[in-house]
Amino acid sequence: MRRKALRSLVYWLLLAPLIVVILFPFAVMFITAIKPPDEVLSPNWWPTHPRLWNFVEMWSATDFGNAILNSLYVSVLATLLALLVSIPAAYALSRYRFAARGAFRQFLLVSQMLSPIILVLGLFRLVVSLHLIDNVNSVVFVYAAFNIAFSVWMLQSYFSTIPLDLEEAAWMEGASPLTTLLRVFLPLATPAMVVTAIFTFINAWNEFVIALTMLRRQESYTLPIQIFSLVAGRYTVEWHYVMGAALVATIPVAVVFAWLQRYLVRGLTIGAVK
Repeated sequence: MRRKALRSLVYWLLLAPLIVVILFPFAVMFITAIKPPDEVLSPNWWPTHPRLWNFVEMWSATDFGNAILNSLYVSVLATLLALLVSIPAAYALSRYRFAARGAFRQFLLVSQMLSPIILVLGLFRLVVSLHLIDNVNSVVFVYAAFNIAFSVWMLQSYFSTIPLDLEEAAWMEGASPLTTLLRVFLPLATPAMVVTAIFTFINAWNEFVIALTMLRRQESYTLPIQIFSLVAGRYTVEWHYVMGAALVATIPVAVVFAWLQRYLVRGLTIGAVK
């Protein structure tokens, strides 16, 4: 027991510098967020009179609640749409052999090298022609489209590692291909789908350029645009509001990651074959 405790202490000491580096930006955001306005730019590390009320003021003064609802709506819906299209496509790539299959996989990889900034002008003209400018649903479809190639590439690599024998055994027991897919294959692929959903959600949650191009009214702002509006075009920047908004904006992503993190380390086929 003593040796085990000593080993744990050594591991924690080795991890301590990494933990400090990771948590330092969040500590700076929190401390700045609770400072009085006249102390925000002061060299003092801790405020003389901490003000947790700054978070309440920031929430009401910046219409933060509406922005966070817009971001949740956009990110969740874009993630669901991307997975809905990507799962069948990834399954087909991993299980069937057809002409130009390798070329299509390379196409998916090359498409990830294109930055959304390159396509912003064309996307803007397309959205305007569809009369969807300043509509959060237009952002949903664009985010889903940009994440489909990434999702298919991740899922098909993961799907290929699932033994085909499991599906063949289900077929021999009389299960239909659809039943096998829903009851055998997809439960085993849950870790891959969750990991892909996490990355897709984070990409949609943090995206800035497309949202800035498509959304004009404050009522339709997502969180990155709402936080940007606290800095851009202002003579004085209320940094305690900016830091408070940035800190609160990280909470949903942290909650989602903590909630689903067990799937990140879960074995793919643990318990599948007895």
